[in-house]
Amino acid sequence: MEAMENYRLFLSLLLLALSLGFVSVVFVLRWVLHFREGLGWDGGAAEFNWHPLLIIIGFIFLQGIAIVVYRLPWTWKCSKLMMKFIHAGLNVLAFILAAISLVAVFDFHNTQNIPNMYSLHSWVGLTAVILYSLQIVLGIAIYLLPVSPVPLRAAFMPLHVYSGLFIFTSVIAAALMGITEKLIFGLKDPKYKDSPPEATFVNVLGLLISVFGGLILWIATRPSWKRPNEQLLRSQLNSEPTPSGISANTAMPERTDAETDTVPKGNTLYTLYILYIYNI
Repeated sequence: MEAMENYRLFLSLLLLALSLGFVSVVFVLRWVLHFREGLGWDGGAAEFNWHPLLIIIGFIFLQGIAIVVYRLPWTWKCSKLMMKFIHAGLNVLAFILAAISLVAVFDFHNTQNIPNMYSLHSWVGLTAVILYSLQIVLGIAIYLLPVSPVPLRAAFMPLHVYSGLFIFTSVIAAALMGITEKLIFGLKDPKYKDSPPEATFVNVLGLLISVFGGLILWIATRPSWKRPNEQLLRSQLNSEPTPSGISANTAMPERTDAETDTVPKGNTLYTLYILYIYNI
């Protein structure tokens, strides 16, 4: 396994994030099964409960894992193509769960004659779902299908990374607005402002989601924790000298597709990196 700067810190934050994500799922299950009406699919309140449950499982927890999956050091010996399929698969699964959750909430609203799409929560949430679907389609078309040209991959990579983090942050914001909205409308006696046990419990759920999201964003934005490409270069360039000032035992940060145009064409390193991008 490649060396990683501050590996113990990375591992600690990753385990903490996964623990908080798992506890968030347990909390939302406890909320809908104990404090609310359980789960069902009959147009009633039990059908609505699929909405927060699937959003937290898929759109928050699974999407968070998909964001950091490239940074797991024990996967660095896996091919980049395999990691792309895992990344895409987690995102597709998260989108499917989010789509089901939307069907549940719209069906509940229509059955109960509740207006749709009037709150900020619904605006932000639906926008995030639409952007997420575009992110998945473009990501698969550009990075999984071996037909897109390298300049396109290079140009799209910064937008792909930024939009992924933006969507993830927007989903957490929408979830916090949604659970607050549910408590305000759902708690009658005692009311939300009187801090009944359900209100306190769900407020803690909101804090868990927020901290989970913050940890995922921190892990995903540390340059020193990016997946390195040194293993490929070592296997392909055994005869090339190591550049002065760089230790052979130091993990090199991964070059993104956007950096390929900075490598002089005609160089052996450039050729090998093109092979790396396309996973040939």
